[in-house]
Amino acid sequence: MDSAALLDLLGNENRRRILRLLARKPCYVTEISEYLSVSPKAVIEHLRKLEEAGLIESRTDEQRRKYFHIARNVRLEVNVSPYGFASKSAYPSNSSFDITTCRHLTLDVSYDESDELDELLSTLDNLEQLENELSLAQRWVQGRLCNVLDQISESVGTGPDSRVYADVLASVRADPKGVDALSHDVGIPREITGDILEELADRGIVRRTAHGWELATSESTRET
Repeated sequence: MDSAALLDLLGNENRRRILRLLARKPCYVTEISEYLSVSPKAVIEHLRKLEEAGLIESRTDEQRRKYFHIARNVRLEVNVSPYGFASKSAYPSNSSFDITTCRHLTLDVSYDESDELDELLSTLDNLEQLENELSLAQRWVQGRLCNVLDQISESVGTGPDSRVYADVLASVRADPKGVDALSHDVGIPREITGDILEELADRGIVRRTAHGWELATSESTRET
């Protein structure tokens, strides 16, 4: 998809919120409307634009309820500098991509202010190579992040909502957090966040402390 068109599409906050929700689980129109407090009519229009752009797809279940879900991974990169404005979109690299082929860890891009023009142009070439390799590395990391979150979701095993549970666990993995902070981090209503935490607590995965919710196996829990 053209990067300029993608920027225009994602310029709408509600479309970004819809994508964030669908990144966690497939949803139907009424569900999206309730999650985001947006009218069903407006949600349908946002979904239409996202579907036309190829970012989401839909399927109908046995009850003839139409579910929407993310169709593919797309990375959007934007660069703003005194020398120009540029954006590009790309699919994440193939899972077989070998990250060790990136040379950015050893690429020499040092230069001196007294360098001649040809040396400066050579440095520019090296820096452009570095930029491309770092972009590949970022796409590789993005793919690995998705894989790890998928594995956490499977481990939690809570059905279609498992990705939301994985995001909650990821948010509390470092420091204890209250329900409000978690709700803000994960981007779901406070009531739903509280229900998820209570369920995870019943399963012994998280626990509530004086400092907030945290992993039941966290270092801070063992120290107390």
